[in-house]
Formats: sequence, C-alpha cells, structure tokens
Amino acid sequence: MRLQKTKALAAVAIASTFVALAIPTVSSAGGTVSIATFNPNYTTMADLTAITAAGHGGIGVILPDEVSSARYVEFDAPNLTTAFTTAGLLPTDLNVQNALGVDANEISIAEGDIAAKDKVLIMDPLDPTTGVTIEKDAAKAGVKVIDYDRLTTGKGGSAKYYVSFDNTAVGALIGSGELSCITSWKVKNPLVYVMNGSTSTDNNAVLFAQGYDKVLNAHGYKASVGGKGNAKTINETGTGTWTPSVALTDFQGAYAKNPKINAVLTPNDENAAPIISYLQKKGLKPDTIPFTGQDATLTGFQNIISGYQCGTVYKPVWLEAQTAAALALYLRAGKTPPASLVNGTTKDPTTGREVPSALLTATWDTPNLIQSTVVANGVINPVFLCTNVKPAVAGDASLPTYAADCKKYGIS
Repeated sequence: MRLQKTKALAAVAIASTFVALAIPTVSSAGGTVSIATFNPNYTTMADLTAITAAGHGGIGVILPDEVSSARYVEFDAPNLTTAFTTAGLLPTDLNVQNALGVDANEISIAEGDIAAKDKVLIMDPLDPTTGVTIEKDAAKAGVKVIDYDRLTTGKGGSAKYYVSFDNTAVGALIGSGELSCITSWKVKNPLVYVMNGSTSTDNNAVLFAQGYDKVLNAHGYKASVGGKGNAKTINETGTGTWTPSVALTDFQGAYAKNPKINAVLTPNDENAAPIISYLQKKGLKPDTIPFTGQDATLTGFQNIISGYQCGTVYKPVWLEAQTAAALALYLRAGKTPPASLVNGTTKDPTTGREVPSALLTATWDTPNLIQSTVVANGVINPVFLCTNVKPAVAGDASLPTYAADCKKYGIS
C-alpha cells in the first residue's frame, strides 16, 4: 500500500467541525452528471461509480499551502476526499497532500505520485514555474493533469482541464461589495486602500485585480497594481501577497503614511483578519472601515456579523471539488468527459493556449445571506460561528461571544 493521506485525513477531522446537516438534495437528471447536478450532499458522485470501476490506478491531489487561505485544509482536502470516495474510488487509490507553501515540496509530491504510476494529478500550482515543471514531468510519464483553482501559465503548461471559479467575476464581486459598503456604512470622503494577492506569481490574483480595479475605476477611483492612485485611492506598493502577516505589515506602512484611509479592499478573508485585529486594538468601531474578502472562512464571517468586514465572496468548494473529481475519474478511465462538465475555455495569457475549463459561479455573501448560503450548504456550523469568544478589542474586556450578532441576522 502506498504511503497515504495523513494530511487529508487530518483535514477531514478539522473540517468536520464546520459541517452542518439537513441540506436539500439535488439529484442528477436522468443520471447525467453535470456541473448543475452537483450538490452539498455529494449524491451526484454516486452516478460515477461505473466510470470509477472502468478505470484503474491512482489519483494524486496536490494542494498549495495552509497559510494563504484556510480553505485548503478546512474545505478542499476533505471535499475532494468525499467526492472521490462517494464515487467509489478506493482510499488506496487516492493521495491528497499539501505542499505547505514550498515549491520543492510540490514538485517532490508530484514526482512521488508519478513514480507511483498515478494516472491523474489534480494540482493547484504555487506558481507558474512550479506548475510547468510538474506538468512537463507528468506529460513525459503519460500522466494527465487537471489545474485546480489556479491555471498553470507559460510554455510547457499541459493541463487537460482547468477547474476554477470565474476569477475576474470574483474580483468584480469584491469591488462591488466594497462600493456597496462604503455607501451603506456612510463612509464620508472615502479613501480606499487597494490590496492585491500575489500578482507576480498567481494568475488568479491578476484576474481578481482586473475585476475589482475595473469596478472601482468606473466609479472615480484609480485602482491598479502598484499604481499611484488618486484622491480617492491608495494602491498597495508592489504586487501584493497572500501571507497574512506580510499583508498586515504592508497595511501598517500605508496607514502610517495615510491615516485618513477609511476603506480597505482586501483580496481574501485571511489578509483582512490581522489588519482588522490591529485596528480593533487601536479602537476601531463596527461599521466604520469596510473590509472585503473571499473564501468564506469562519473568521471572515465572524468579522462580517460583528461589523468589521462588509462581506466575502463565497466560492462553494464542494462544487469545485466534485467537478475536478468527476473530470479526473473520466481521465483515469481513459474516457472523454461529457460536455456538461466543461463549460468554457481559459486562455493562457503567456502562450495563448486555450485550456478546456469548468468555470464556476461565486456569490457575494453579506450578513443577511449567511443562513441561506454557507449554513444551509454545510460550510459553516453556526454553533462555532455563534459561540466562539470574540477577541479583545480596545476598551472591551468582557470578551462576549457572537451570539447576539447571530440572533440579529437569524443565524442558527
């Protein structure tokens, strides 16, 4: 038996605290598996057992890190594991690992999967160079690759499919969310600090920025990666980061120079969280400086319901995981996936290659939508959302829970 899945199993244990039950089931129409038939109960995956039985060999899953977003541990690893096992894949044929943010680790994991004669790799590349290295090695060995969440760009990229959300649209949701909160929170003379993900290494970050820059600029701002901005805009210096501690340091430097910053566009919940905490200790009050985010983390939602983050982009990872798993099972069986699993193409900006893609839809989640989206989908357990103790803030030593906030928004 291959060395198996310690991180994946640990991730399942962690994520189990976030799972809710009583989710409505959506059955696949006539047994036809499509993006539209996947649901939070994973029932559609059972329709793929025949495809699973028709294939042989292992499937390797390589996730990028545990720092840039909690989603990879809390959601992706367990969701992918559930998707495959529900479709009948044996645990011994599945290897879910995490590169822990180290390029050499990601390459080494891939080399191990290829040496174990896996048939398919699902990979979220840490950066284009790492992704191309892995895909070149996989191609030489006849191993099919699915780019997961991030596209491997550049000469040598050879993924058969790309599964992600429409990331320019995700960025547009973030930009629109920021503008909406500036209005609803009555922010006077807004001066928006625009942050970015790691746009030098992550094509997703580039697409996010394209989306929110376009929205902001249509409303009189001057947002661009590393740009000078205008009277309403301060752009983060450099190309950004996905490391929360670095994001905090970048913000602190900007805030020291520009203490009139009163709105912050943050690209995800993890980058927003330490900045919000920093400002809380300086006396930040609720509903005064709107922050944005994505990835629908527990901390993000706690900041949202308590009035420190105005919303987050909810990307249903259960949908992304099932779509990637279904494509991988077809490739493992040597079969062409049905058109219902591929709804577009994505152009590699470096080479112009058009990669067949499954592009999924995200939504902007605000306090009033939490119950009907992430709670109903089993992504967030309201017990943990509502009963966790709030962090200490300036002038508040009582450390209450989020129970009153949950009651305010009908979360239970």
